[in-house]
Parts: sequence; structure tokens; C-alpha cells
Amino acid sequence: MRTVAELRRTEEQQELAAVLGELLGRHAGPAEVRSSFDAPRGYDEKLWSMLCEQVGVGGLAIPEEYGGAGYGFAEVAVVLEELGRSLAPTPLLATTLATETLLRAGAAVVCERLLPDVAGGTRTATLAWAGVTGMPEAEVSVSASEERLSGTVPHVLCGDTADVVLVVARSGSGLGVFEVASDAPGLRRTHTPTMDPGLRLARLDLDDTPATPVSPDATHVLRRVHALGAAAVAATATGVAGRGLDMTVAYSKERVQFGRPIGSFQALKHRMADLLVLVETSRSAALDAAVAVAEDVDGDGDVVRRTSVAKAWCDDALEKVAAETIQLHGGIAITWEHDAHLVFKRAHALRQLFGPAHAHRKSLL
Repeated sequence: MRTVAELRRTEEQQELAAVLGELLGRHAGPAEVRSSFDAPRGYDEKLWSMLCEQVGVGGLAIPEEYGGAGYGFAEVAVVLEELGRSLAPTPLLATTLATETLLRAGAAVVCERLLPDVAGGTRTATLAWAGVTGMPEAEVSVSASEERLSGTVPHVLCGDTADVVLVVARSGSGLGVFEVASDAPGLRRTHTPTMDPGLRLARLDLDDTPATPVSPDATHVLRRVHALGAAAVAATATGVAGRGLDMTVAYSKERVQFGRPIGSFQALKHRMADLLVLVETSRSAALDAAVAVAEDVDGDGDVVRRTSVAKAWCDDALEKVAAETIQLHGGIAITWEHDAHLVFKRAHALRQLFGPAHAHRKSLL
């Protein structure tokens, strides 16, 4: 395990963050982010193509033999934090979950068939599993019988737009993972409107839908995937919190009251200092979780513990930062024209993924 002094980004990761920050600054400003909410797939496909072609985000954690860059989740976490800071919607989180599932549970021939296109960004992927919006033991309502699936998954990330669809279903061997063609008979994918327009969800209904088995029993793998999802949300939440802090500090320098910028008032200085502490501690917790996933330190149990700590801390920290962002901006913060409300909505949306903070804290007892 790394010491506190070693919990920092490598030089390569810092360069990756700088490149992403520049690219997102040029192509994912407030106007572009808002227009992407109404795009057919719920995100800016041109931006996604640039991220994949110029930075290779789709294949960072995919081995070179499958067309990826051969890095690991630590680099993906850097990307997720920068995307969180920009508030730009992308299919990266959904695709990362599906990719991890394939790499852990799928045969080489399946990975060879699916992952090169995912790594190149020409296809996106998702994992339809109740654990994405709950804890690993969440009840699975999809059942498998003779390579056919029936049931419903109510909340699936990018479920109506993903090109590769993996479904978790109960089978005779346990919790299996199955590949379902996006246009398979009996599959109905329905977009579900959410409070946060930047987090796209869909309902998947399967009625005797043909499916290809990826793994007959992936219970252990899914626990590892859930830990990765918790770490991914922690990294994203850190970026969103950083955006809220930056916006609030900038506003406090511009807003004048009683003839002085409000940022000069000691009481507000103290509140923004507290926000800085929340952001920096979130960054440390998220980085520790990313390292745990990337290095799989001390086996599954330690990965689950460290990612649960990060998810619980970063959820609560972002909620506090978002609330203070609204309060310190005043009435303008809840209007559609201001981005503060997007920070607030993203905070509440992220809390719903991979189990609530209180459940992760309980799991640590």
C-alpha cells in the first residue's frame, strides 16, 4: 500500500490531466455541455471521438492485444475526474464497467471480437446490472433459461444508446453475464429522464431475448466490477467538487456587497476554506481507491474496503460542496442559465450509483 506521501499522480498522469483540461476547455465549455444534453445519444459524439482519437480514453485500460493502450484504471480515473470537472456527459463510465466485466469474465475470443472497437471509440458498451444503482448483493430480476433472458433492469447507464450490451442474469450456476445484441428480438430499451440531464439512464425489458453467454457465474467478478464503479464515481465526484469550488471562489471575487467583493468577508473565507479541505481530501481518497483497483492490492477484500471508503467520503463531500455552491451564489444558482445547479444535480445523481454512502459505511463495520 502506498504511503500518504506517495498518494499523488505520476508525471504521465499529470500530463494526461493537462491535455484533457486543454481539450475540454476548448470543446466542452458551458454552451457545448448544455447542447449535448439534447443530442440523440445524450452526449457530444464529436467530443467523444476526439477524446478517443487524440487521447485514447476508450482504450486506456484495455490491453494492447485487444487494441488498447495497456494502461490501467489509475489513468481512467484521471480522465473521469477531468470529465467531472467539465460536467460534460460521455459514455466513459458505462463503457469502463462493461470493459472490466469482459476482461475479468469473458473468454479471449469474446474480448478479441468486442474490445478493439470499444478501444477505438467506434462502439460504446454498457453493463445492465442492478448493482450499478445499488450494492453488490442487489436483487437481480433477470433470469436466464437456455440462453434466453427475461426480466427488467430499470436503470442502465447509456442503456438505450450503447452498441454492446452486457446483461447480468440469474442462472443455474449463479449470476451470469450475457451479451445481448442491441437489436435482439424481445429487447426493449427505453430512455429514462433524470434530474441530471448529463447522466443518461434507460430501462431494459427482456422478453425471452436470445443471448450469448459470457460467463455462467461471474459473482466474484461482479464484486470487483462494483468496487471499480465505486472508485470511478469517487474520481468523478472529486472533479465535480473541484468545479463547484472554482466557481464559488471566482464568483466571490466578482460579487460586490457593501462596496467590497464578498470574498473579502472573513466568514465566507472560512466557508470556502472548508470547501477546499473537502475537495483535497476527496482527491486523496479517490486516488487511493484508483490505486487499489489498478494494483488490486492485497486481494479483493482490500479493494472493496478502500473503494467503499472513497465512495462514502466523496459522496458526502460533494453533497456539501454542491450545497455551499448554491448558497454562496445566491438565487442565481438555481436558474437554468447558471452552472451551479448542474453541480448540485450531478452531486445527487452520483450518489445513486454503486450504493449510497451509508451502505458503504455500514459495509466497513
